[in-house]
Amino acid sequence: MPVNTARIASLCLPAAEVHVGLRLPDRRVLADPLRPAVLLYPGPGAVDVERLPSGSVGLSALTLVVIDGTWSQAKKLVRLNPELAALPRYAFRPPSPSEYRIRREPHEDYVSTLEALVHVLGVLEGDRDRFLPMLRPFRAMVDAQIAFATSSRSRRRVRNPKARMPVDPRARLPPALRGRPRDLVCVHAEANAWPYGATERATCPEELVHWVACRPATGEAFEAIVAPRHSLCSKTPWHLGMEASALIGGMAVGALHERWARFVRPSDVVCAWGTHTLALFEAAGGALPATRVDLRLAARGYSNGAVGTMDSFRESLGVSAPAPRAAGRAGARLATLAAIASYLAS
Repeated sequence: MPVNTARIASLCLPAAEVHVGLRLPDRRVLADPLRPAVLLYPGPGAVDVERLPSGSVGLSALTLVVIDGTWSQAKKLVRLNPELAALPRYAFRPPSPSEYRIRREPHEDYVSTLEALVHVLGVLEGDRDRFLPMLRPFRAMVDAQIAFATSSRSRRRVRNPKARMPVDPRARLPPALRGRPRDLVCVHAEANAWPYGATERATCPEELVHWVACRPATGEAFEAIVAPRHSLCSKTPWHLGMEASALIGGMAVGALHERWARFVRPSDVVCAWGTHTLALFEAAGGALPATRVDLRLAARGYSNGAVGTMDSFRESLGVSAPAPRAAGRAGARLATLAAIASYLAS
C-alpha cells in the first residue's frame, strides 16, 4: 500500500526483514533456536508485554513477528499459516490513541503497525523512549497526506464548484429502509463454531445456536436458543456471553422454524449487519422474507466511506448505547442494530 507504516518501520530498523504475501515465504525465520519467534497478535493466550518480568527478555533473545495489513487481512494471514498461529503470542494495550489520522481504526485501542512496534520494542528493551524517533517520519507522512487531501479538495472546488454540492446522505440509503420503517425487522445470529485449524471443525461445521430479532417500530421481540447439533466448542459460551447449560438445553431447530414462522411476515424488511447472519440462518433451514437490507452497506452509503464496527458507527451518529434486547452478546448487538436502523429510517 502507498501508505504503509511497516515500510517506515523496516527503514528505521536495520535488522528488520519484510516478507510480502499471504503465505509465509521463508519459514526459516521462525526456526532459529537462538532467537525463538514470538507473534505480536492479540487473542486468547496472548501475554501482555507489560507483565513480562523486567529484564527477562531482550530484543537479541527473540524474533518478533509482526503482521501488517488490515485487520481482515491479518486474520486471514494467521489462518492460512499454521506456523504463525502456533507461535507464542504477545499483546499490549496502547498507552495513547493512535495518531494515524488518515485511517479510521475499528476500535479506539487499535494502532498502526509502526506505533505498535515503537511501544512494544520500548517495553522489551527496557527503554520506552528509545524508539520514539521512529514516529517522526510517521507523523510527517500523516501530515503530508492530510495536507494533500485538503489541497486536492480545494482545487476541485475551484475547477468545478458544482462537483462539491452537498448531498443529503439519506438519498444514498436503500428505498426499503427509508420508505418502510414499520416493516423493518432487525435480526442477529450467533454460532457454535470451532476455530480454524481445529480437528473438530471437520466434523463440527459452524451452526446456528442463538437467533434474535425485533421490530423497532413496535418493540416486538423474538429470541430462540437452539441446541447445538454437534459438539459444543469450549469457547462458544464465553464468546456468546451465555452459560453452556443454556445452549445445550436449547430448543430443536425445527421448533425455532415453527416459532419464527408465526413471528415473521412476508411484507417484512429484514435488516442485518453484513451477510453472515442471514447465511447462518438459511443454512439451518430457516426461511426469510424476500426484501432484505445489509445495514453495513447502507451505513457505508450514508457515510460515503468506511464505517468501522457497528458500535463505532452508532457513536458517529450520536446515538446513545441502547439496553440489550435479549441475552448475551446477541442481545447487545441486536439493540445496536435496531438503534441504527431506527435512526437511518427516520
